[in-house]
Amino acid sequence: MSSTTPILLNSQIIGRAHYAARALLDRELDRTGTTFHQSMALNATAAEGGVAETSRIVELLTSTLKISADTAHATVAELLAAELIEPLEPLAGQGPRVALTEAGRAVQGRLASVATDFGPRVYGGIPEEDLAVAGRVLTEVIARANAAYEQTADRY
Repeated sequence: MSSTTPILLNSQIIGRAHYAARALLDRELDRTGTTFHQSMALNATAAEGGVAETSRIVELLTSTLKISADTAHATVAELLAAELIEPLEPLAGQGPRVALTEAGRAVQGRLASVATDFGPRVYGGIPEEDLAVAGRVLTEVIARANAAYEQTADRY
């Protein structure tokens, strides 16, 4: 393939980009003894201000990672057992809630710093207009893949 042949966006290119960037996070996950699912649950809790309804965390994990509700609940249980989150009393009209512990905040912050530290190294120097186009295209790819996932749920 010559250097002038355009590289067309496809699932292989998207996957390779994902795994190249994910390797940076995986290294830090190994160092913290945290799984990817756990990191996503910690991020979901942090995004809710450090306190979240368990159902909200489960919803975010199942919709984003395409895992079962049982797996998502098991992830929350693992974080409780590791004392990275702690149970809170539900508020009136709400379900069970959890909060990041001090240790959970530290782990979540450490993992989030990977993106902060490596973001400029990975994306820096790429023209803003190219990043905007890539963002629009990938957002559309996500929407279409999610729709296909829902439409084929009972077929495979």
